Amino acid sequence: MKKVKMYSTPTCGYCHMAKDFLDEKGITVEVFDVSIDEKKRQELVDKSGQLGVPVFDIGGEIIIGFDQDKISELLGI
Repeated sequence: MKKVKMYSTPTCGYCHMAKDFLDEKGITVEVFDVSIDEKKRQELVDKSGQLGVPVFDIGGEIIIGFDQDKISELLGI
């Protein structure tokens, strides 16, 4: 199973929807709150070129936004 990282903030509605979706599928997600973690916020910008969330790193592939189809495709779910 590919490692899933999600860059998020507590106020992001799409982030909550994405986390719920992945939880329902039994996918473990490492979530980083970029509103308080400056190091992870910079990592987010370096990987995606933006500050918007959610951003996913799935096995090294970056997905910007809650693209359920692309996430499912990469995870084989």
